Amino acid sequence: MKISNVSTIAVSLPWKSPPYSTEMAGTKREWGRNIRGFSYIPDLTLSYVIVTVETDEGIIGVGEAATDIGFFGEPLEEVKYAIERYFGPKLIGKDPFDREEILHLLDYRGNTCARSGIDLALHDLLGKALEIPIYDLIGGCCRDRVLVAIEIAGGTPDGMAKLCAEYVEQGVRAFKPKIGGYPDEDAIRLKAIREAVGEGISIRADANQGYTPKEAIRLCRLAEKYDVGLELLEQPVPAWDLDGMALVRKSVDTLIEADESAYSTHDVMNIIRQGAADVINIKVAKAGGLYNAKKIAALAEAAGLGCVLGTAFGLGLKVAAKLHLAASTRNIIDAVEFTEIILHDNLAEPPFDQVFTLPLEDGYLHVPTGPGLGVQLDETKVERYMIDAIR
Repeated sequence: MKISNVSTIAVSLPWKSPPYSTEMAGTKREWGRNIRGFSYIPDLTLSYVIVTVETDEGIIGVGEAATDIGFFGEPLEEVKYAIERYFGPKLIGKDPFDREEILHLLDYRGNTCARSGIDLALHDLLGKALEIPIYDLIGGCCRDRVLVAIEIAGGTPDGMAKLCAEYVEQGVRAFKPKIGGYPDEDAIRLKAIREAVGEGISIRADANQGYTPKEAIRLCRLAEKYDVGLELLEQPVPAWDLDGMALVRKSVDTLIEADESAYSTHDVMNIIRQGAADVINIKVAKAGGLYNAKKIAALAEAAGLGCVLGTAFGLGLKVAAKLHLAASTRNIIDAVEFTEIILHDNLAEPPFDQVFTLPLEDGYLHVPTGPGLGVQLDETKVERYMIDAIR
C-alpha cells in the first residue's frame, strides 16, 4: 500500500461564546490585549485545515490542523500551503506503515500545526487499514473514559465562580481558570470558584506566563491559605525562564506545569535537566501530532513527571485523537482539557452512543472504539463552513 494523494480543505467556524475573552483589562497583564492574543480572534472565528491522506488501495485517513495567529502562531494560509506544497508531496509513494520514516521527514522546527494534521490523518489511515482503534496503535487501552476539564476565562471572582457553577450543573467536574497578573486578586478568584463548586471538583490554574517567580510563589501560598485545593499551576513565569520556574517548583507544594516552555522533546529534556516542572502539558497541535506527543510522554515518564493533555482546538477529530492519547498513556494525570467541545459547532460524527458535547455523563467522555479515530466528519457541515477563497 502506497500513499497516492494528500489534500486539504479550509473551514472557518464562528465561536459560540469565546472562553478566552475577559473582563480583566487594566491589570498588569492587560487581559484582552496581551501579546498572547486571547481575545485577538478576527471576526470571532476559528479556522482549521482538514487533511486527507489517500492510498492506492482506497483506504483514506482524515485529520485536522488548528490554525490562527492568536494561539499557535500559524495562519490558515501557512498551514494549508505547507501541507499541500511542501509536506504532502514528500509523502507520495511512501508506505503509510513506515511511520517513523515519514514523520521524521516532516520533523522540522515549526509548522507543528501542519504536521499534526498529517500525523492525525496518517494514524487514522493505519487504524482503518488494520481495523483497530488508534489507541491500539500507540500503546493499548488503559482507560475507556476520560474526565473532562474546561478552561474558564479570567474575570471578576463572582463572574468566574458563577460560570463554573453553571458548568457543574452540566456535568463538568474539572476546571482550569485563567489567572496571572496580581497574585492576591487571583487567589481571591480561585477561592470564589472553590466556594461555588464545592469539594470533589478539580481546580487547576493557568497563569499563561503572567507572574514573576516571587509572585507565583505568593499565589501558591495564598491558595493554600484559602484552602483552594489547587492541583496545578500552569506556566507561572515566561517560557524562557526555566530557572525562575525551577525556583517556584522548589518553593511550593503545588505542582508546577510547563506549557509554553514545552513544545518539543528537546524542550522537555531541558525542563527535566533544570528541574523546572512537575508536569508537562502536551497539546497535539503544539507537539506536531500523536507521534511526538507519545515521545514527550515517554520522556516525562522516564523522569518521573506526569502529563496533562491541553486544549488543542478542533472540529471533533482532535477530541477523538486526545481521547485515544489519554487512553493509551498511563502518566496522564486525571482530567484532560476539552474546551474544544464548547467553542463552536462539532463537525465530527461519533458513534451513536457517544457525544462530544455538554451535558456530560458523570463528567466523562468515552473513548471511541471504532477503526482509526473512530469518528468521521459530517460532510454537510464541512460544506457549510468551507472557506470559498482558498478551497
